[in-house]
Amino acid sequence: MVDTESIDVPEISAEWYRDVVDAAARSPEPVRWFVGHATEGVILLLGALLLLAALSRWSGGPHGRALALIAPLPAVLAYAGSEWFKTVVDEERPCRTIGRAIIADVCPPTGDWSFPSNHATIAGALAVTTLLLSRRIGLVALPLAALGAFSRVFVGVHYPHDVIAGVLFGALVAVVATPLLTRPATEVLRRRAERADDPVAKLASRSRP
Repeated sequence: MVDTESIDVPEISAEWYRDVVDAAARSPEPVRWFVGHATEGVILLLGALLLLAALSRWSGGPHGRALALIAPLPAVLAYAGSEWFKTVVDEERPCRTIGRAIIADVCPPTGDWSFPSNHATIAGALAVTTLLLSRRIGLVALPLAALGAFSRVFVGVHYPHDVIAGVLFGALVAVVATPLLTRPATEVLRRRAERADDPVAKLASRSRP
């Protein structure tokens, strides 16, 4: 185990981190530029894919509309959970504890903890939620999420186990939260649709002053 200022880090994760950031430092400038921008850009792309998947469900009746409406919530819940875990674990960033050159502009300060990776958590939640809404679009989102997670190690701000845990946690939240949130939303939309189709309710609404 590698001793940091806060917790012990698995030696294999620290070793992988050294290998990746050393490879990043030796990589061609276009590669560093691409991966450095992918670390933020992937989240935006995943958000766009989620929106596209949600729109594809909008015409699918109450259940489809419920899925579309709750689509962003698993990622929000996953992010909140990730932030809570950070305060519990208090793992220092590897760019502060392992002496390696990194390609990120800056290393996050102490207090901006490393485990789990927020980016990886959000990427995992967005990708899996997209997959649950649309298999075709989700199969595009999954490798993008993997790229976004890997990029956090490549630029030097996370250990590999930070991003693996983040992706798995985000995926788990999406798998659990999506059906749980969809059921009550579907019921509300179904009742609204039934009231809208009820001729007595329509007549009563028209007779109101």
